[in-house]
Amino acid sequence: MMKRRDFLSALSAGTLSLGGFAPQLLLAQGMNQPMRAPIHVGKSGLRARDAEALATWYQSHVGLQEIGRDGATIHMGAGGTVLLEITQYDGIVLAPMRVAGLYHNAFLLPARADLARWVLDASARQLRIDGYADHLVSEAMYLTDPEGNGVEIYADRPASDWVWRNGQVEMDSLQIDFDSMIATLDGQDRTWRGAPAGTVLGHVHLKVGDTIKASDWWQNAMGFDAVRQRAGAAFLSTGGYHHHIAVNEWTSMGAGRRDPIHVGLDFVELRSQGLTAPAIYEDDWGNQIRLLPA
Repeated sequence: MMKRRDFLSALSAGTLSLGGFAPQLLLAQGMNQPMRAPIHVGKSGLRARDAEALATWYQSHVGLQEIGRDGATIHMGAGGTVLLEITQYDGIVLAPMRVAGLYHNAFLLPARADLARWVLDASARQLRIDGYADHLVSEAMYLTDPEGNGVEIYADRPASDWVWRNGQVEMDSLQIDFDSMIATLDGQDRTWRGAPAGTVLGHVHLKVGDTIKASDWWQNAMGFDAVRQRAGAAFLSTGGYHHHIAVNEWTSMGAGRRDPIHVGLDFVELRSQGLTAPAIYEDDWGNQIRLLPA
């Protein structure tokens, strides 16, 4: 069994990043999947200056498969479900770190064993990793795509293990116990064959100019619950998930509206139970939120 120190030596050192309230809802239904919450993330879109190269990277590093194409847009996903749309925009440029937009898209694997397979594959292929952390509610690996978009690949811990106090879920950034993770593969196939069916876009983390203002908007305009606060960041969800949306101002404090000349976030698509007609929203930084029926 691969030891934690062996895996750590194979990784590039980087900065850790994270990345009507009813926390009992997920527990009562025996699930830790965010998709059954009243509002959840369906997919997101990226504005790309080289959509082909970006799609190849997401296939190689995240394990997404190409599901189809529509004009300048490449549809990527897992198990036949589209999770990411990459659209070619001519003439756009890389975005400075200080601007608002996407912090990361977070792809949730069905089980810890799936994350263990990804970890073994990443180690064997010496993929560049920005960071990794045990967040108590989940274990996560962090990367950056060739156009500067953050990516999280994670597996949730059982919702029954999450700790809630006064409507706030406990999260942290601790070392991952890789020995324990890899041990989940004992007696199983250890080969990573790409993102398996059941992989979803569990949450999206946004960069904003004002975290308090952004958190208020998500609560008042979109109906989310604020379930975790930390310096310069807020985590929001529905139905008792640890977070479907996060916002931070760590590098973007004071940022204004996004400039369409930049690569990065095109849209975030949310799915809402009981919604009968689609709607499109924009926050104060020009991040487009599409709300569709679940």
